[in-house]
Amino acid sequence: MKIEVNAEKRTLQGKGASRRLRRLGKTPGIIYGGNGEPQSVELDHNDLYHKLKLEAFHASILTLNVSGSKEQVLLRDIQMHPYKPVVLHVDFQRVDPNKKIHMKVPLHFINADIAPGVKTSGGIVSHVLTEVDVTCLPKDLPEFITVDLKDLVAGHTVHLSELSLPDSVEITALTKGDDQAVVAIAIPRSALASGAAEEGAAG
Repeated sequence: MKIEVNAEKRTLQGKGASRRLRRLGKTPGIIYGGNGEPQSVELDHNDLYHKLKLEAFHASILTLNVSGSKEQVLLRDIQMHPYKPVVLHVDFQRVDPNKKIHMKVPLHFINADIAPGVKTSGGIVSHVLTEVDVTCLPKDLPEFITVDLKDLVAGHTVHLSELSLPDSVEITALTKGDDQAVVAIAIPRSALASGAAEEGAAG
């Protein structure tokens, strides 16, 4: 998904200036990294707030249009108000197309309803991870990684090493030898107790 965000250069600095911006429906932000100097910007709050609800906004290369000049960036940090639906500040990092990036990518779990461990054993899917940190060039960044549960049986676990990835994408934990569990199917105690009772009655 290609997402473009509009911003304007911000010249006034400080807490007072930021408060005035927010009263005007704007959110202060900053762009840093790459070969350019850090650039303070301001964004339309409502537009930004709605884009933040998109999963892809958090795990995609974004096009930031700053006063007509477009840059490729990643969303790196968001500061929210403690209890109001207000974005206080946002950080973007410039992307070098020739340098690998680290990015957290969401996991999409499919076919849980037909997994043998659920359908025939009455198990419950237990999600250990909902996202993974990957390393790749910006052009190869996946929007999400699919985890297919159609063959998962009760008591079994899917690990990072079993995920299907493009050849150009690496899972950061695996490069460090950490093959974490991703998802498992567990049998509830009530189902185990019921099964034991039935076996006892049959015996």
